[in-house]
Amino acid sequence: MKQSLQLKLGQQLTMTPQLQQAIRLLQLSSLDLQQEIQDALDGNPLLEVDHDDDFAGAQDNDHNDEHDATVADTSSMETSDALQQQDIPQDLPTDSSWDDVYSASTSSAKGSVSADDDFVYQGETSQSLQDYLIWQMQLSHFSAEDEAIAQAIIDAVDEAGYLTVSLEDIQLAVEKDFPEVTDAEVCMVLKRVQRFDPIGVAARSVSECLLIQLQHMPDTTPMRDHTMAVIRDHLDLLAARDYRTLARKSKLREEQLREVMRLLHQLNPRPGESVVQRESEYVIPDVSVFKHQGRWVVELNPDSVPKLRVNEEYAALSKQAKRASDSDYIKQHVQDARWFIKSIESRNETLLKVTHAIVQRQQAFFEHGEEAMKPMVLNDIAEAIDMHESTVSRVTTQKFMHTPRGIFELKYFFSSHVSTENGGECSSTAIRALIRKLVAAESPGKPLSDSKIAELMADQGIQVARRTIAKYRESLNIPPSNQRKSLL
Repeated sequence: MKQSLQLKLGQQLTMTPQLQQAIRLLQLSSLDLQQEIQDALDGNPLLEVDHDDDFAGAQDNDHNDEHDATVADTSSMETSDALQQQDIPQDLPTDSSWDDVYSASTSSAKGSVSADDDFVYQGETSQSLQDYLIWQMQLSHFSAEDEAIAQAIIDAVDEAGYLTVSLEDIQLAVEKDFPEVTDAEVCMVLKRVQRFDPIGVAARSVSECLLIQLQHMPDTTPMRDHTMAVIRDHLDLLAARDYRTLARKSKLREEQLREVMRLLHQLNPRPGESVVQRESEYVIPDVSVFKHQGRWVVELNPDSVPKLRVNEEYAALSKQAKRASDSDYIKQHVQDARWFIKSIESRNETLLKVTHAIVQRQQAFFEHGEEAMKPMVLNDIAEAIDMHESTVSRVTTQKFMHTPRGIFELKYFFSSHVSTENGGECSSTAIRALIRKLVAAESPGKPLSDSKIAELMADQGIQVARRTIAKYRESLNIPPSNQRKSLL
């Protein structure tokens, strides 16, 4: 084969480190972004928080100066999509003219969300169920042997409050230190532990747990003995909600059975959960939506992202540095700081554009609630703001919106569609809300079946199959009709 030289022209898309940084910041949540900003502040001496701007903002608040908010109208926004057009220059000369102060967040409107709207966090005490039971054990008059038995019982209690091992296993565990322990002593200590708070803890079954709570009630409690008899003899009928058979076998009239059910509802079948505290999850809203002069307004949350700037005093030292290495060090960090600030600004602009489009399309939700939600997919927003669908997906992930109806993740506003009789479309979110509304208004003695719910929706012009109703009902953690039946 003869060798030759050929000239070929071609185009290739290359993601610069700066563009990669902008994309990475775009998909971070507020908490992750704050950590990223803190890492950048720690690693770049030329980057700093703009405290002067906060002071100026405080003075503006003292003088009650009003400024315009950003209205939810995408046509009025003139922001650049840095991720789509990739128009960020590849080099930012240190000596070029630049704004003295860089603002890493868009100015926000006044009056949407104030600090007074939030509850003041006073802290909490984290305590496990075992810690709570051991504290009660230490206050009780136990002998050394009984205390060892109680300790073994408490260690074997799960989060729901039930004993997970047999009494024989408890006895074997204690026999290592107290060989003379008997099964009668284990049973006696178990009964004492079961009277600890919460009542019924360390029970070995649901029936035992409920019976212990009933025994703790006064003897004058109406229908207490009948309720205990129902639990001992007919717990399976209670679980199946077969009230007709239950009334026949227990020989109770309907009104008596209704009183039994009222007393049962006062009991707690999972007593341990009243003590075990779940770890709290905190969300910092990225944007706020509120109504101002008849229009829905969108603004960034100024507390989610601090304002940043380049330290110009340090940046000016690059001209005075005697060694080239020092000058290059300062220039590089100035460059990195400016790129970081531009990336955050691009993130905020993109977030605002996406949120504006969402609010504009879902105004019926903000006015009337979930039942008025319109079907919307990522491509609808991507076409509205002329961005790629993947960019919209990144923006809406782990980003939250504070609204008069609560705090929602941006992805909440996207849902599939279901056809209606008149050829229109209905959001799956609206269908779930309608299912929840119908179930809440149903008769407890005759709950609605999935087929009946489908018929009621068809009367409203929404064609939904029974299996679709069942799928949406399960996603809402609503049990089927036979499990929702109640005498109360």
